[in-house]
Amino acid sequence: MNMQSDGQFHATTILMVRKGGRVVMGGDGQVSLGQTVVKGNARKVRRLAKGSVVCGFAGATADAFTLFERLETKLEQYPDQLMRACVELAKDWRTDRYLRRLEAMLLVADRQVGLLLSGTGDVLEPETRDGAAIMAIGSGGNYALSAARALADSALDAEEIVRRSMAIAAEICVYTNTSLVIEALDEAQTP
Repeated sequence: MNMQSDGQFHATTILMVRKGGRVVMGGDGQVSLGQTVVKGNARKVRRLAKGSVVCGFAGATADAFTLFERLETKLEQYPDQLMRACVELAKDWRTDRYLRRLEAMLLVADRQVGLLLSGTGDVLEPETRDGAAIMAIGSGGNYALSAARALADSALDAEEIVRRSMAIAAEICVYTNTSLVIEALDEAQTP
């Protein structure tokens, strides 16, 4: 898994779609070492915070697991405050000498918010277009993002948009396969 000079990680595709009262995150399972596929069914999308948060990663696996652990700690410090936990993680990631060297990106979502986190201090929320909020990371991220945006105004639900978009990305990106892990949360209901 490498990072090119343009700052984009190459080795996976993670897609998040929020539509129709659900947030769905999907990731492919391919692990590549150079030009060789070494594993086809890795789990790059996981649940954190006792299942209330879904998180996916692109980049170095060990680095991502370090960030998952740190995020889990922040979520314990700031329960039910995903935005604050992510901002605190991003501050640590940007300023801590050890964490600064970690090469990964995260997509994180709970029932209210979805965020992209990077080692440069970015904590970004997706725009809502056509009734859907969509974000993607990884080498096939832009392909999946484009496909999901094209499907957003259709009658498809969030999970079907993720599945179809990931299939399109897998057809185009050699670092993405069709072995998917999908996690979904129903959005919080406002009284």
